[in-house]
Amino acid sequence: MMSDKEQLRDISSMGLKTVIAELPPCSAGQSLTANVCKKITSQLIGAMCKQEDVSVQLEALDILSDMLGRLSGTLISFHASILTSLLPQLTSPRMAVRKRAIMALGHLVPSCSTTLFTQLTEHLLAELGRGQQTSTTRTYIQCLATVSRQGGHRVGEHLEKIIPMVMTFCSVEDDELREYCFQAFEAFIRRCPKEMSPHISTVIKLCLRYITYDPNYNYDVDEGGDEDGDESMDTEDGEDEDQESDDEYSDDDDMSWKVRRSSVKCLEAVISTRRDLLVELYGSVAPTLLARFKEREENVKTDIFVAFVALLKQTRPSQGLITTATEPGVQEDPAITLLKKQVPTVVKALHKQLKEKSMKSRQGCFSLLTELANVLPGALGKHIPALIPGIVHSLTDKSTSSNMKIDALSFLNVLLCSHPPAVFQPHMKVILPPVVQCVEDPFYKITSEALLVTQQMVKIICPLGDKLPAFDVKPYVKDIFSATLKRLKAADIDQEVKERAISCMGHIVCHLGDQLGGDLQPTLQIFLERLKNEITRLTAVKTLTLIATSPLRIDLRPLLTEGIPILASFLRKNQRALKLSTLTALNMIVMNYSDSLKPPMIEAVLNELPFFKALVVTKAGNMGYNDLLKALTGPFHGAGKATDPTPMHRQSYYSVARCVAALSSVCPKEASGMVTGFIQEVKNPKCSESVRILSFLCLGEAGRTMNLGGQKELKTVILEAFSSPNEEVKSAASCALGNICVGNLEDYLPFMLTEIGSQAKRRYLLLHSLKEVISACSTESLLAHVEDIWALLFKNRECAEEGTRSVVAECLGKLTMVNPAQLLPRLKQQLSSGSPVARSTVVTAVKFTIVDQPVPIDSLLKGCIGDFLKTLQDKDPNVRRVALVMFNSAAHNKPSLIRGLLASVLPSLYNETQIRKDLIREVEMGPFKHTVDDGLDVRKAAFECMYTLLDSCLDCLDIFEFLDRVEEGLKDHYDIRMLTFIMLARLCCLCPNAVVQRLDRLIEPLRVTCTTKVKAGSVKQEFEKQEELRRSAMRAVAALLSISEVEKSPAMADFANQIRTNAEMASILESIQGDTRSSTVESMDTS
Repeated sequence: MMSDKEQLRDISSMGLKTVIAELPPCSAGQSLTANVCKKITSQLIGAMCKQEDVSVQLEALDILSDMLGRLSGTLISFHASILTSLLPQLTSPRMAVRKRAIMALGHLVPSCSTTLFTQLTEHLLAELGRGQQTSTTRTYIQCLATVSRQGGHRVGEHLEKIIPMVMTFCSVEDDELREYCFQAFEAFIRRCPKEMSPHISTVIKLCLRYITYDPNYNYDVDEGGDEDGDESMDTEDGEDEDQESDDEYSDDDDMSWKVRRSSVKCLEAVISTRRDLLVELYGSVAPTLLARFKEREENVKTDIFVAFVALLKQTRPSQGLITTATEPGVQEDPAITLLKKQVPTVVKALHKQLKEKSMKSRQGCFSLLTELANVLPGALGKHIPALIPGIVHSLTDKSTSSNMKIDALSFLNVLLCSHPPAVFQPHMKVILPPVVQCVEDPFYKITSEALLVTQQMVKIICPLGDKLPAFDVKPYVKDIFSATLKRLKAADIDQEVKERAISCMGHIVCHLGDQLGGDLQPTLQIFLERLKNEITRLTAVKTLTLIATSPLRIDLRPLLTEGIPILASFLRKNQRALKLSTLTALNMIVMNYSDSLKPPMIEAVLNELPFFKALVVTKAGNMGYNDLLKALTGPFHGAGKATDPTPMHRQSYYSVARCVAALSSVCPKEASGMVTGFIQEVKNPKCSESVRILSFLCLGEAGRTMNLGGQKELKTVILEAFSSPNEEVKSAASCALGNICVGNLEDYLPFMLTEIGSQAKRRYLLLHSLKEVISACSTESLLAHVEDIWALLFKNRECAEEGTRSVVAECLGKLTMVNPAQLLPRLKQQLSSGSPVARSTVVTAVKFTIVDQPVPIDSLLKGCIGDFLKTLQDKDPNVRRVALVMFNSAAHNKPSLIRGLLASVLPSLYNETQIRKDLIREVEMGPFKHTVDDGLDVRKAAFECMYTLLDSCLDCLDIFEFLDRVEEGLKDHYDIRMLTFIMLARLCCLCPNAVVQRLDRLIEPLRVTCTTKVKAGSVKQEFEKQEELRRSAMRAVAALLSISEVEKSPAMADFANQIRTNAEMASILESIQGDTRSSTVESMDTS
């Protein structure tokens, strides 16, 4: 390589590059790789410093970059000398040498020591401070940006010195230097978000100033020309003129577009990383981006669209806000309000561009409009007439690329899904023909997307069940049907097209079946064929379900004779999705086409459902009430006996009880005799436990719908069962009493309340009965009894038994939802009075008012949940624990309730994650001393809250403060370590950059867990606990290793190597990584 001959140099450098590319990574072949690297590194450093021959220098720098990129961990002993030799190359007279030196430094940074990193950064700052030539300054700024991208968080410590310097260079009249400055800012924002916070507003101002920096072009003149004649854009002459002007201003001397592009990218980084500034960004950044949609340089315009799309993505409602956004009393997100005001401006700026010749611009427009339609469903309704011509143009223009058509169809689909039919119906004449044409396109991806759009159009032209003005569908049926039928019949097409053709035709039959005439039955026969095909059967089953639900009552009789046995056969297939879809289809067919079902068809289905086979006798249609009742309850009379030792599944008791209740409601005359029979069975001591449990549940389910007040002994029978030695009998009796009370509130509720007040031993079971009543009764029927129930519950809120208090709290919570305006303030009053036990009951009650569905109490709860969360600072540990459980419930079910309070709640939450020595005590157990940590349950609840917040409120968290707590949890008790290992794995997926920044501090606790061994004489449970801990820690390690380039960290590389060289740890890691891969494949298959 050092030869004077060029050919020899080229061949030898290619050989070296090949060797380095093929060397095993450090972890797999440590000795071979290390030996090769040691042999050639010194010589490469020597060749690199050889100033007289630039080509040798360039080859040496290339090879060194490759080595540092792949094998930096092996070269640690050479890092200092590599750095020393690379720094002088930044001032080389040759730009190519400088660029390669920057690349090599970028590869060196992730794995070099902190000392070397500081040395490099201080050198760059010192050189920048010397005020050298602009070209040298450019190099150093470019190097800073590269170092920040590769070394990330480590630059954060030096940012206070770097930022003012880079900002100064932005004002130097040199476009390339400005470009590199903005690239540096972008790297700092993405890699050091926390440290950049104080400088964000200044960076935004700079970006906004230079996004419009175009000194060689007058946009005002251009806009004036457009206003005089928009049509000229479409003519050939107009195109040449534009081309000429572009050439004139995009020549090599004009670098201003690079400044604009880098400033836009920097803005996009701000938007993507700072959701907390969203409202401010809509005020300052959004109008400027909108104004720049007229940008003349295509690459810059594309990036402007990308930045605006990032803004829209950040505006998407967070989880928990989506369900509550439409509720009365819930304020709209301010960002959404600001965006709505800007919609007309967006459409005005884009609709002309949808007809431009530039594919890239049009694709950018569609991407932006698609995101807008997703963020604000229905907001583009008024602007459809302005958008349709652009969509049609992209679908029909001969020069349009396949990707362009797909983007246009994809946008049209989103538009159709997010707007009401009336908006589109007037435009069907224009928009339908090009879509139908796309269905016939030879490229399968276009066909697939067009079928999806056609399916949506069918819903638009003929919506079902809506009272909309009549729309004449006849002109469109033939074209839609013919194009879809052609694709449905084809056997030699892509799988996705097959499935979408089946689904699309299903919608045509469902919505337009009455318009198809003689074509209907042949089409249904094709569905039957697709049902027989293993590849298309699942889609065919779903489509058949859709057709069966159609209000047009499509004639399916010719299909059912052969179709039902095929569906029945699917019930024995080992494919969950197919079984569930088949059951849904059969259910719909039985509900809507029962008169068309023949006994052989029913037989075929029932043979696959063993439980229902008991109902089938020779004359199924002639079964009497008693026969059916016997068939339902019969299996329970033999359950658990010697003849049939298998016990019945718990859920089957409840299912059969509901069937019996349904039977009694259809045959009210026989029902009273049935009730008497069940009462006799529960009284009979010779009856088995399974029969008594079923009888109680049947009495309860029947009592819900019929008044059992006439059965005088029923109350006594139920109360006696409360003393049964069998817990399941007690539970069934409690459930029965609650359900019977639902059907006869006036008689049973006073009785129940009296018993709760007087019978302390039975109180727990009676309260469970009361819970059933509150849960099942309507608000109207309960209102008259609220005060009595409330008074009784409050008397029991300080009950000594924790289980009873929990049921009291649940009853209080559910009762509060009956009349929230009156009862929620009462709960709030109790926070300042009463014992800690009473406060814990009240806070637990609030937990039961938080459900995952929108309910009237939500708006009231949002106003006062902050008062309940103040109990996180209560002196009593148990009150703090239940407050954390309540907070966790809110974060999981309705994050919108607590998002605005996180700033004040998080300090209290994080405080509870710390080990408190005052809550740790020693207990003597004979000769041994045992440590008891009374704060463990509270800490565990706090960490569970943190885990929930990761899914529901990640954007509201300071992730580095969060990681501080996770780091402490990794050293805590067994239960908490298990939780934090799961959290760490989750964080690796959600915010890998932040995890990498804390990597060195996270590795040590993981290493300790993975290498700890249990003492030889320990009990079996200790070994099992340690093994479980180690596996959980290894899952976290596997998640860390999945982050790209994580092993460039010396600490991580060393730990990974330690795992791989230890056979036991290596096998655990391999099995975990194998499980992860297989679960990914499985999830892909099932989707």
